Amino acid sequence: MASWMRNAALAAMVSVVGLVGCSVEDPANADGASGNGGAGSAIGDAGSLSGTVMIDGSSTVFPISQACAEEFGKLHKDVKVVVGTSGTGGGFKKFVLGETDINDASRPIKQKEIDACKEKGIEFIELTVAIDGLSVMVNPQNDFVTALTTEQLKKIWAPDSQVKLWSDVDPAWPKEEIKLYGPDTDSGTFDYFTEVICGEGGASRADYTPSTDDNVLVKGIAGDKFSLGYFGYAYYVENKDKLKVIGIAEGSDASQAVVPDATSIEEGRYTPLSRPLFLYVKKASLAKPHVKAFLEYYLGEGQKLVGEVGYVKLSADALAATRASLSE
Repeated sequence: MASWMRNAALAAMVSVVGLVGCSVEDPANADGASGNGGAGSAIGDAGSLSGTVMIDGSSTVFPISQACAEEFGKLHKDVKVVVGTSGTGGGFKKFVLGETDINDASRPIKQKEIDACKEKGIEFIELTVAIDGLSVMVNPQNDFVTALTTEQLKKIWAPDSQVKLWSDVDPAWPKEEIKLYGPDTDSGTFDYFTEVICGEGGASRADYTPSTDDNVLVKGIAGDKFSLGYFGYAYYVENKDKLKVIGIAEGSDASQAVVPDATSIEEGRYTPLSRPLFLYVKKASLAKPHVKAFLEYYLGEGQKLVGEVGYVKLSADALAATRASLSE
């Protein structure tokens, strides 16, 4: 079974645990929208909706949420959808404090975050919205690396790594220093990558350039011939002219490497770096008609935007299950 499928199953069980606690007053309702939206909110009735939807969290999920926010705003000019990028972990901190309605997440919620929600009386639901192929990049001028194995990636990124030069990975490669770029420790991408590559979430060497902004990582890799970094597939798609994506082989045989693309990710062949992407939604916020309508748009017309920004859409069955979670 593909790695993202295993994680999705785990996340589904975790989300059931998360549906506990008491509803809390949500400060994001300062816009004045009120009432019980429920299934009765109508996406097409633009005049009936007003208010603000506050979203934060994963920079990986950001392109989807931002695209949906822009298109939804064209239909509902009195609804303001604000999308921030504090990383999955940073976003959950704001979610727990009641600062947001929705948290974008590139990994399942952690137990400590579930506990924090319980403590604050916050109930939530989990919605799977797309599939990503976490991608490993080098500079386009790099003419010696076309693929890496997961063993080589672990050798490079492990907390006790002794790798300094490309030749430390493969003696046939140049004796040039590897300049490393990656997400910071609040990032769900960081958590996912370190778990599947280094064997433990958060286990990583510290001497690399971190950022919550994937565009900073793009610039870093594009600006150094001997660089290496990783982030979500959509940012590669957006910057193909500046980056070179490499194939990944699970294990030690580089000849089995698979390059991430829409087909390899959707078919589950790009392992172990394919993963589901999530929205975590405060149940109290679903009582607001404009929030419910935005989510209905996200899982309806908004799904066409998933492919446009560079991610892989859910299967019909998976999308139906997500929509059922929202309607319930």
